[in-house]
Amino acid sequence: MSRRIEPVCRLCRREGIKLFLKGIRCTGDKCAIERRNQIPGQHGKRRTKLSDYGIQLREKQKTKRIYGMLEKQFRIFFQRASRAPGATGEKLVELLERRLDNVVYRLHWVSSRAEARQLVLHQHILVSGRVVNVPSFLVRVGDKIELRKKEDLTKRIKATLEMLQDRPPVEWLKREAEGLQAEVLRLPTKADAGLPVEESLVVELYSK
Repeated sequence: MSRRIEPVCRLCRREGIKLFLKGIRCTGDKCAIERRNQIPGQHGKRRTKLSDYGIQLREKQKTKRIYGMLEKQFRIFFQRASRAPGATGEKLVELLERRLDNVVYRLHWVSSRAEARQLVLHQHILVSGRVVNVPSFLVRVGDKIELRKKEDLTKRIKATLEMLQDRPPVEWLKREAEGLQAEVLRLPTKADAGLPVEESLVVELYSK
């Protein structure tokens, strides 16, 4: 599996917004956007006017980086969305939100999608009673998501839940009383995702 080894804070600076790739760090004073909000590199201070293609490309890159995906996998998700009935952009957002690593992140068990991906890969997540170690696994309505019973992991997740208690709950997921189990109530929508991107521009880019 391919993975990024470059500093992820550079990605936020390149897009000019917080992508929340480093969890809690992104909400504090150490965030790269707060310290140096300009494009990385020696020419970062220059202001350039983007073409229509450049605007579309930036929206695609933003979406891809928010979910921590590489180009090939992101294109596969787009192709799947384009074959589904309905608006392609909205279907793409739905598929991205249904990824298991994103679901773990939305449940506030972890502070970043990268950490959620690690939990899934290390076989700490059960879906309807069986271990799933594929971050791109798509959950369905009625699926039960839970943590494997490990004392040290449970303590860490509870500490994260307490730390992130101010974040609003996700309406399409229902957490149990202790917060260590959840159920998929319905499929997510564009409004549920709340992404700072315009998915229609991604569709325009890939449709050329």
